[in-house]
Amino acid sequence: MQIAQNSVVAFHYTLTNDAGEVLDSSEGRQPLTYLHGAGNIIPGLEKQLEGREAGEKLNVTVSPEEGYGEVQPQLVQEVPRDAFQGVESVEPGMQFQAQTQGGPLMVTVTKVEGDTVTVDGNHPLAGQKLNFDVEISNVREASQEEIEHGHVHGEGGVEH
Repeated sequence: MQIAQNSVVAFHYTLTNDAGEVLDSSEGRQPLTYLHGAGNIIPGLEKQLEGREAGEKLNVTVSPEEGYGEVQPQLVQEVPRDAFQGVESVEPGMQFQAQTQGGPLMVTVTKVEGDTVTVDGNHPLAGQKLNFDVEISNVREASQEEIEHGHVHGEGGVEH
């Protein structure tokens, strides 16, 4: 069966950046399982998997535009240290959920200088070209319930 709209796809992957550093991998774990066409994975990878079959291996390069987007400078802000009430020590690398006009946003602390904390609301992989080494394990038709819910149920998916 070929990967198409509303198929359930299971695949193993290794994600590297342009320097060849491994950023993420399914090695030693269950394959990643998703509902094709439901926006469950980044668009550039989903597009490259279209029409493929179980057993296929491929290398996919995804541009920032089809991955986690370009870096948006307006999402990098300096905020006062007292915005972190109840947090004893704020350090670079820490992540917090900020409440914004557009709703909740995960931010990462990038710098702490005195009473000023710099936070970045961009995805950590924004602006990066992503290189996936993929092996497709399984392709099947989605159930009506999976299609209605917009995600996979059962093995490797969401349990309700």
